[in-house]
Amino acid sequence: MVLADDNFATIVAAVEEGRSIYSNMKAFIRYLISSNIGEVASIFFTAALGIPEGLIPVQLLWVNLVTDGPPATALGFNPADKDVMRKPPRAKDDNLISAWVFFRYMLIGCYVGAATVGIFIYWYVWYEAADGHTLVTFDQLSHWGRCSEWKDFTVKNIEGFDFSKNPCSYFTTGKAHASTLSLSVLVVIEMLNALNALSEDGSLLVMPPWCNLYVCFAIVCSMSVHAMIVYTPFFADIFSLVPMNEQDWWLVMYFSVPVILIDEALKFIGRIMLERDLAARKKQA
Repeated sequence: MVLADDNFATIVAAVEEGRSIYSNMKAFIRYLISSNIGEVASIFFTAALGIPEGLIPVQLLWVNLVTDGPPATALGFNPADKDVMRKPPRAKDDNLISAWVFFRYMLIGCYVGAATVGIFIYWYVWYEAADGHTLVTFDQLSHWGRCSEWKDFTVKNIEGFDFSKNPCSYFTTGKAHASTLSLSVLVVIEMLNALNALSEDGSLLVMPPWCNLYVCFAIVCSMSVHAMIVYTPFFADIFSLVPMNEQDWWLVMYFSVPVILIDEALKFIGRIMLERDLAARKKQA
């Protein structure tokens, strides 16, 4: 460290800046890893339950390359945490990802996967939407590959789809609405997850979204891009999506918002662990 002035308070500012840069690097990693774990978890849950795939490859590729990029980049401009200077110095051999941090990644990622798969199942089994689609049992959905063996299986036609000749196509080409909901949940959750990543342990009540306007702008851009592929017929055909109504968006929010509550609970536990660590170090001193 080289001081450019004779003020020793500069050392404190330099240490704070260094810790802030390290925290922002962890925020970037935390956001991308938890999001990617969520995508892997959704594929795993789909295969384990035996249901049709809710997210097709082109949708996952779009989320990874386009939708996730702006928020992840914007996290590099996070301000320093309120308690950044209260944390003890890290050792040179400290792991970037501790056991606790890895547990948080996995828990958030598993919820992302469960929510994306859950809303897909919900559309088929329980969602009484305005399109009047036919509800099936979970057993039928999880054994959809045997549909051709079922007797007297019929489904209602919905706008843009005719299942009169092949009812089993209800689980393939007819899943466009369910896939749209599933993709929307994934996108919205990852936008909310970007807000979670503003601080490692600080609550959103202490570090509100507007503390980093770059993240807010990035979220607006990503959601605008998502709306473009949902409501523009040309892109909707490419990504096998259908337009969503207000009821659909409310359902998406019901499945997405809990990721904020889960991470807030984990941050609360993290703050307790920090206070205990500081208290133990104080006793040793």
